[in-house]
Amino acid sequence: MALQSNVPAGELSEKWTQYRSSMPLVAPNNKRQLEVIVVGTGLAGGAAAATLGELGYKVKVFTFHDSPRRAHSIAAQGGINAAKNYQNDGDSVYRLFYDTIKGGDYRSREANVHRLAEVSTNIIDQAVAQGVPFAREYGGLLANRSFGGVQVSRTFYARGQTGQQLLLGAYQSLSRQISLGNVQLFNRHEMVDVVIQDGKARGIIARNLLTGKIERHAAHAVVLGTGGYGNVFYLSTNAMNCNVSAAWNAVKRGAYMANPCFTQIHPTCIPVSGEYQSKLTLMSESLRNDGRVWAPKSKEDARLIREGKKTGRELREEERDYFLERRYPAFGNLVPRDVASRAAKVVCDEGHGVSPTGLAVYLDFADAIQRYGKSRASTLNEHNASEARIRELGTAVVAEKYGNLFEMYEKITGENPYVMPMKIYPAVHYTMGGLWVDYNLQTNIPGLFATGEANFSDHGANRLGASALMQGLADGYFVLPYTIGTFLANEIRTPKIDPNGSAFLEAEAQVNERISRLMSIQGNQSVESFHRRLGHYVWDYCGMSRSAEGLAKGRQLIRELRDEFYRDVFVPGRADEYNPELEKAMRVADFLELGELMMVDANNREESCGGHFREEYQTEDGEALRRDDEFAYVAAWEWNDTEPILHKEELVFENVELKTRSYK
Repeated sequence: MALQSNVPAGELSEKWTQYRSSMPLVAPNNKRQLEVIVVGTGLAGGAAAATLGELGYKVKVFTFHDSPRRAHSIAAQGGINAAKNYQNDGDSVYRLFYDTIKGGDYRSREANVHRLAEVSTNIIDQAVAQGVPFAREYGGLLANRSFGGVQVSRTFYARGQTGQQLLLGAYQSLSRQISLGNVQLFNRHEMVDVVIQDGKARGIIARNLLTGKIERHAAHAVVLGTGGYGNVFYLSTNAMNCNVSAAWNAVKRGAYMANPCFTQIHPTCIPVSGEYQSKLTLMSESLRNDGRVWAPKSKEDARLIREGKKTGRELREEERDYFLERRYPAFGNLVPRDVASRAAKVVCDEGHGVSPTGLAVYLDFADAIQRYGKSRASTLNEHNASEARIRELGTAVVAEKYGNLFEMYEKITGENPYVMPMKIYPAVHYTMGGLWVDYNLQTNIPGLFATGEANFSDHGANRLGASALMQGLADGYFVLPYTIGTFLANEIRTPKIDPNGSAFLEAEAQVNERISRLMSIQGNQSVESFHRRLGHYVWDYCGMSRSAEGLAKGRQLIRELRDEFYRDVFVPGRADEYNPELEKAMRVADFLELGELMMVDANNREESCGGHFREEYQTEDGEALRRDDEFAYVAAWEWNDTEPILHKEELVFENVELKTRSYK
């Protein structure tokens, strides 16, 4: 089946403007008759629900949290990109577009990415108007910093809490619409199925997490803003409740899952310290602005550090390998995430790791503290400042920029990062894959839309830092509210959808059957134990490095694990009550199927690109080897329990030249 991306005709720079000016509209009096369900209250879902309510639609918004403010968007630290060019350093909409296409290793749709770059400038104005406290320069202008994969400073930030502050802005907009009665909030409700009626998405089945009651909710269209599926790896930087279930329910109803093997491994995370862990912690990419990544040149020094007989501070400059600066001099420590992560893995695999597990390198701020200290001393006319004074002044500057991140690191590790270099190692952070959507953000199921990380559309095989917040708010505030009208304009004569229809009753019965099956197993193993084993399989065989042999083995192991899960999992309690173990069991059941599809997708894509690194396809110096002649397409998978079915959307590049990425 050929997928229709529905990209409008015209020049790339004019497509979105012309399309907005000519797309079908819904009159205000008709909007009041149309109902929209939004699932998820993070930046993508919350912004969409607030904006749709503002436009006059009748909106129901669902979150499994007690408050929309608990959405995982709150955890984003470093910043949000926008092509404002406030630093006058050569940035532009086109440069942001090109950096994103190149950063994604030429595996994303040109038109969607250019639209993202265009509306990025509107996001900052919107957020400032909401009162988001972005960092500012001394004179009051908004400040910027750099992120990986670019050579300009376009990232706006609120210290290390950018996601939290942006989410509070979206939340206050959403709260206003709730108070006006335009949006109805269902907290502590989890979507457990999507209802397809006459070929269109017409509602959802939701479970009240406090009472266990199964509820039917109808609407003219359904929007999923439910985030990514990084927790399929068990250990990730995602909140522990993050899951794929809403999107996977759509897949089980016929929606296509696009590029599921495109997962992002973030290079700067606090390393794993033991099997007891269930969560990893991100250290913002913004730290690579000032921190230098290195490992000991000598394996003997690395061994002594691992054994606690030596510290990183004791190594002289000539005994250190600043391997990112050495391998990628043009970008240095600010190479894209996939490049930095693989480089750290190679160094550790060669025996230069510095943690007891051998899986860590250093992120060192000593040079930044010296540089900032001397600058501050000069400002204060302390031209003969001592080394101690310079260090004191420099530490204060670094604390102003990254203090909450340093405090978080010290609380978790017990080490002072102002004195000892941080230990970091790559960890799962984001998923570029997601539900396939067209230019309108509509899936292949009419009336079912996906926004933010839940869709695949903008980041290709690797997301650049500070672009997740950009996409979530772009989709929610400035794209979906327009494009959903292309579907709803044809629904103005459709009466209110009846949640008592046969399609709803059938979907509800299937949900109850699924729950009963899980509750009746009464085996001997916890849900958590199955999730942990699944995470090991996905990380080992579909993590930073993949091979045909490993992927085949991983798929078989996951199928066997799924069989064991349905034979021996134990879910305590009852279905008709508050039961977090049942919630978890339903999510892990979906992860078991997704994990298999990831193996299938990674095995099918016989090339290396972005975060997808196949050992068989690499250059002589170990870089990713793309095969544009055969794999310049989006792999959209139709789920089939026996053998998933591949549908291809060929990627056409008319405005950028396909070439091997170079950050050297």
